[in-house]
Amino acid sequence: MKLYVGNLSYNTTQDTLQSEFSSHGQVEEVAIINDRETGRPRGFAFVTMNNDDEAQAAIDSLNGKEIDGRTITVNEAKPKAERGSGRRW
Repeated sequence: MKLYVGNLSYNTTQDTLQSEFSSHGQVEEVAIINDRETGRPRGFAFVTMNNDDEAQAAIDSLNGKEIDGRTITVNEAKPKAERGSGRRW
């Protein structure tokens, strides 16, 4: 299950998230999303866990928890919305 992690501090690292989430189960991937132009973190990440029950345990435990001075939001990630071609006619 892929989880959305929001309201992250710009100082939060992949290692920090790996550590927090791995206490609830096996973490497959941690991806902190960076701004394309500046390369700075955008304040959210995606964490993929192998087991849905472990992912739900992480949501229940970590949603509303303070990490690096910020109260984070954790929930199941929604599928990526379809984007248009970007052209406006």
